[in-house]
Amino acid sequence: MKKFGFATIGTAAVGGVAAAIIGLAAPALAAPSGPDNAQQTIGQLKSQGYTVIVNRLGNAPLDQAEVVAVRPGQTYTHLDAGAPIIGGNDNYTTVRDRVVYVDVR
Repeated sequence: MKKFGFATIGTAAVGGVAAAIIGLAAPALAAPSGPDNAQQTIGQLKSQGYTVIVNRLGNAPLDQAEVVAVRPGQTYTHLDAGAPIIGGNDNYTTVRDRVVYVDVR
């Protein structure tokens, strides 16, 4: 029978907590509000750094369409494990891409 030491259990617990935090860290969408048309809303989201995927629920041009919903998509991150500095063992997470879905009608 194998015995698990405190280091193994502690490492697993810290890893599980870190994974939970990263998994729950969805970007807060600052969805534009007001009477703007879909084209302006999409432009605002792109200027905030989002990759915008448009779902059309009709065939109106974007400058005449209204936004029905803005939904968060996948956030792609990159984990840089450990720094090559003496005594540095910090992990850095870099956000590579944030996706948002915009439903227009």
